[in-house]
Amino acid sequence: MKAHLTRRYWFAASHRLDTPKLTADENRAVYGKCNNPFGHGHNYALEVTVSGQVEAATGMICNLVDIDRTVKHHVLERFDHQNLNCVPEFREIVPTTENLCIAIFNILKRRLENTHLEKVRLEETSQNSFEVIGE
Repeated sequence: MKAHLTRRYWFAASHRLDTPKLTADENRAVYGKCNNPFGHGHNYALEVTVSGQVEAATGMICNLVDIDRTVKHHVLERFDHQNLNCVPEFREIVPTTENLCIAIFNILKRRLENTHLEKVRLEETSQNSFEVIGE
């Protein structure tokens, strides 16, 4: 039997949605108020879901301390209270929440060694959430 565990974390970050591939008018048309030259921020809710067999000795899929430490060090410390336009992951791509979700999934996929990463879900607002599901 395969079980799933989801952990929830919170962080805040700002961004401006804009790409040099579009004109100023096109950027405004595509990104609307998110194209504000001063940027804007969000309080993100991040859900990380892992899966695996429940270990008989611990009764758990994995060590929660390891997951929390990995997320804190490699995601929260990297993105919390940052202007996403200025972090390395977004030098070449627009820091949309979709792209942020993909970046977080890829970071955690490389770093979570003792468990299987199923998905990353990122809630930007009460109306917008995005998720990336592993293979």
